[in-house]
Amino acid sequence: MKLKLIYILLLFFGILLPKQLCAQETETPASGEPENVTDAFQESFFEALKQKGIENYELALAALNKAEKAAKTEENKAVVYFEMGKNHTYLKQYAEAEANFNKVLKSQGDRLDVLEQFYELYYQQKEYEKSIPLVQKLIPFDEDYKEDLANLYILTQQYDKALVQLDELDQIWGESDIRNALRAQIYRAAGNTEGAIENLEQKIDNNPKNEKEYLNLIFLYSEQGNKEKAFEAAKNLLKNNPKSELVHLALYKFYLDEGNASEAIKSMKIVFNSEEVDKETQYKVLGDFIQFVNENPEYETDLAEIVNQFSIENGRVYEKLGDYYAAKNRKEDALNAYEKGIVQDPDNYNLLKNTLLFQIDFKKYEAAAKLSSEGLEIFPAQALLYLLNGVANNGLQKSEAAIESLEIGLDFILEDPKMERDFYEQLSLAHRTKGNAQKAKMYADKATAIILPN
Repeated sequence: MKLKLIYILLLFFGILLPKQLCAQETETPASGEPENVTDAFQESFFEALKQKGIENYELALAALNKAEKAAKTEENKAVVYFEMGKNHTYLKQYAEAEANFNKVLKSQGDRLDVLEQFYELYYQQKEYEKSIPLVQKLIPFDEDYKEDLANLYILTQQYDKALVQLDELDQIWGESDIRNALRAQIYRAAGNTEGAIENLEQKIDNNPKNEKEYLNLIFLYSEQGNKEKAFEAAKNLLKNNPKSELVHLALYKFYLDEGNASEAIKSMKIVFNSEEVDKETQYKVLGDFIQFVNENPEYETDLAEIVNQFSIENGRVYEKLGDYYAAKNRKEDALNAYEKGIVQDPDNYNLLKNTLLFQIDFKKYEAAAKLSSEGLEIFPAQALLYLLNGVANNGLQKSEAAIESLEIGLDFILEDPKMERDFYEQLSLAHRTKGNAQKAKMYADKATAIILPN
């Protein structure tokens, strides 16, 4: 569920509290300029906030009852009712919470914070029917709630409305794997895949250039396991709408299945260049292509071309290529890919780790020492980075730097005896290089004393 729960206290003050309780000018409610609040109101209200903050909800409600009696305006009462509703929700007193939220909406109209809190209340109770009108009111504030609405339609078995909502979201935001999965869920739940197919085919007959209906039809046939019909629908879409880019998400798979590598590669290149296909989906396509090349190495040149074309803005592509080379034990190619990737994606921990491991394997200690130091600025609690930094500095015979890094890193090891032993061995090496035989033996003994699990 995508609830926008933004009940930060200061923000709450800026939205609902009367001006006299705020340190700055706030929105004037529909009821007009509020009157001055009394000391009794302020004292009781802030006592309620304090008690709620320490989860004494019963005491908070007692204070709010006093604040309600001291309130002089409808606006002040609305503030109290809103807080009452939240405290009743925490106590799972749902009927009381609902009554108080309704009082606020009746007094102040549709307010974002109240509607969101009300929505959360209903969702907790799985009152999905009651949630729908609230979400419909929330959509003008934030269009992300359209996805919530589609989900609520599914939960209440209003499948036709859910499909309409999903199609509308695709029109706004483009294709989504999540929404396609929701469609599959709907068709399975409705138990009427054949009816859905007939409906789509009729829509396509009425409008052969309707890309969306073709894509839905391809998806349904694929769900049925009818690849032949799905492939035929994809080719018909391309024939009627040659500029369609999304159809190639299906076509490349069909081409690969029938062994038509050249057409599959053409379709994949269109996917990689498409602004309509999100990056995560493009990475999945790249993964499929890498798997294909793994089985058909004669297409490695095409893989390199695609990677160069697709990797301009994200190192994850080089990470996948490096993984491919690593799996084939082509270590030099793997390192080359990883090093290109980490330049573009320094926040990618797995890419960083793999790059360092291969740099050390190739005894590129200077590069590894520099990269691990930079990595520790981003990931200061990763024990492995301290270890690799120590290994690199030992390789450079920089004992002091190695010892410093390794001693700090020891504090970040979490129940990993193998890594702990590696730390002690590197510390022993660093002290031996430094000429401190006593400490070198001490750490060597600590390493030997560690019993590794079978």
